[in-house]
Amino acid sequence: MQLVTFAHPQRTGVGILRDDTVIISAWTGDMLSLLEAGITPNETSIHYPLSEVKLRPPLHPRKIIAIGKNYADHAKEMGGEAPADPLMFAKLPSAIIATGDTITWSASVTQEVDWEAELAVVIGKRARHVAMEDAYKYVYGYTVANDVTARDLQAKEPQWVRGKGMDTFCPLGPAIVMRKDVPDPHALKITTAVNGETMQDGSTGDMIHKVDSLIAYITRWVTLEPGDVILTGTPSGVGKGMKPPRFLQDGDTVTVTIEGIGTLTNPCKALP
Repeated sequence: MQLVTFAHPQRTGVGILRDDTVIISAWTGDMLSLLEAGITPNETSIHYPLSEVKLRPPLHPRKIIAIGKNYADHAKEMGGEAPADPLMFAKLPSAIIATGDTITWSASVTQEVDWEAELAVVIGKRARHVAMEDAYKYVYGYTVANDVTARDLQAKEPQWVRGKGMDTFCPLGPAIVMRKDVPDPHALKITTAVNGETMQDGSTGDMIHKVDSLIAYITRWVTLEPGDVILTGTPSGVGKGMKPPRFLQDGDTVTVTIEGIGTLTNPCKALP
């Protein structure tokens, strides 16, 4: 089941995406309250063509925990080795945008805006000190993320909040695919294209620290709540690692696709 948050002239709410149709769910709250309730929404008889609705971010998480250098080839292209333990950082909730929304940045602030395709894990229930063997019980589902990064800002500072947390720097969606519909989150093709040209072409199977390991590790220090999101790292093929480096430009369109999860497409706009 693919769950979306949609806006239509007649209503806004949680729907079920099936092919090119959004089926209205019987749930009257938002996605976060659905996850807090821990249920699967029922369908109604009302449906809209996908072309007639605007997909919103599937949810607005309280926390976005991201993992850096979780693919060995990506760590290498960035000029280093993958750390022994997961490298945790945070993105800000204000960075969340939906598929179709515009990634923006000020050209006076950054000239090196880069893409990072990532599998995002959506937490379904409160998690603290979770054993690895129990970790998947806390996963509600998965979605697609683009961990947009200002590389010049990232390089200037020992912590990454400014370079990773700018407004619009976390496209998320289009849907949450429920855990039961993803038999193996580490057997998924993951790609990025810029203006139709493939930049990243990898597999989630190449993650160093797998989803269960990440949940167990993170919850040693942080309590995860329903709706919190974990970004699990990106494969090689980012712009910074190219020779010469290549970055997003005004007017570009960046598309991230994860097999069985969905496609996230965002135009880009450089502001003064």
